[in-house]
Amino acid sequence: MDAAHLKKTYGGRIVFWGGGVDTQTTFAFGTPAQVREQVLRRMEVLAPGGGFIFNAVHNIQATTPVDNIIAMIDAVQEFNGRN
Repeated sequence: MDAAHLKKTYGGRIVFWGGGVDTQTTFAFGTPAQVREQVLRRMEVLAPGGGFIFNAVHNIQATTPVDNIIAMIDAVQEFNGRN
């Protein structure tokens, strides 16, 4: 998913529900640092101007490390605290 292209093309007409983190790879198998980086990067692209509801899209996979879940929540709170 090219979040920047989608936001630029459709951002004024639709609401993005999800896409805050890749649940199939980064979230389930990445490091907490990778999860944090991806969440912040996607929020920086999708959140400006509204029209974005943060969500992981799919259910959290059973193999997702708890530290990655915490990293996701912390990154969202960090982004919201500075914007």
